[in-house]
Amino acid sequence: MLIVGLNGSPQKEGNTANMINAALEAASLMGSETRVLHVVDALKGVANPFCNNCSPVCEGVCVRGNNLGDAFDLLRNADGIIIGSPVYFGTVSAQLKGFWDKSRVLRKEKALVNVVGGAISVGASRFGGQETTVRAIQDMMLVQGMTVIGDGYIEDDAGHLGACAQRPASEDSFGLQRAAVMGRRVAQLAGATMNLRRR
Repeated sequence: MLIVGLNGSPQKEGNTANMINAALEAASLMGSETRVLHVVDALKGVANPFCNNCSPVCEGVCVRGNNLGDAFDLLRNADGIIIGSPVYFGTVSAQLKGFWDKSRVLRKEKALVNVVGGAISVGASRFGGQETTVRAIQDMMLVQGMTVIGDGYIEDDAGHLGACAQRPASEDSFGLQRAAVMGRRVAQLAGATMNLRRR
């Protein structure tokens, strides 16, 4: 079982990465294989980092023979995806939005239908748009047909929308705890729903 942490931050070792790593560590302890995918790496070498609807039905031209294509191949094999983003003006980073808009080809293939997804966000202040960012991530997942979960786990509590933290995330013990709870939930449901995904 593969759980992918998708880091939507332009910083590969920043606050969002800290939260994703906490979630993936918890998923790993439950027996999952885990991988981190940085959108800034995936978008390197792509001529246009934003989707311009070059064809009404996506042919995936922009993902052939590049890092983005490799990133999408990884997502095609994922049983769970934990997507994280810093809060940029109350929503996701431009890097994450650009990456996800390019995923039209995955939607055409129904590649992410029934893949379990959880959302993480980190803001500069305590009430800095984390929940609106989490909801934006969840909306992005729903359009792919993913199974969206919050940050609850049966042995912990029912949870809320997703795992949120205030920067510096490495010092937000409660945020890191919620990320771990969500990592366990993603792993649990990904294991329980294996037969629902096309492989």
